[in-house]
Amino acid sequence: MINSSFFPRRINRHSRMGVIMKRNNSSNKKKMLDQIDCQMIELLQKDGRIPNTEIAKKLGVSEATVRSRLNRLIEEEFIQIVAVSNPIKLGFKIVGVLRIKVDINKIESVTKELSKLKSIWFVVHATGDSDIYTEFVAKSLDELNDLIFNKVYKIKGVVRTETSLILKYIKRRYDWGTALP
Repeated sequence: MINSSFFPRRINRHSRMGVIMKRNNSSNKKKMLDQIDCQMIELLQKDGRIPNTEIAKKLGVSEATVRSRLNRLIEEEFIQIVAVSNPIKLGFKIVGVLRIKVDINKIESVTKELSKLKSIWFVVHATGDSDIYTEFVAKSLDELNDLIFNKVYKIKGVVRTETSLILKYIKRRYDWGTALP
């Protein structure tokens, strides 16, 4: 039995009784990006603070259209709007990449635990010598030592780690657009 409270309610304006129309969400598919979505993403990649009204004007659509599409893009995790900062300039003395080899049967649980660690801000499954790549920030060598030996190595399934420190950011760009036409 389907719980009707799960589906958004829409009133059919042609019905005197206000028949509830249900949206079919059985496939749980995310809507694909169209040209307007891609153009919005490209504008936001250049300037994440661009007002919705300016996006609407540039694309020739209403501000309400931009707002609803933007909400969908965020909710469906196509984009995330944040202030991208330079951790070195913000006082973190150590910034780097932690590559982790894991028992492959435990990769999901390891990933879940790594994602809970505040100093690790980026986690991906990867190919190559390591199964998981992460990026981290630390205020000191003591904090890095604690992260690796008292947190990461305590996670069941972690086999080996390799750390590389970032000395200087040369290029950090996020305006690559979309791969869609």
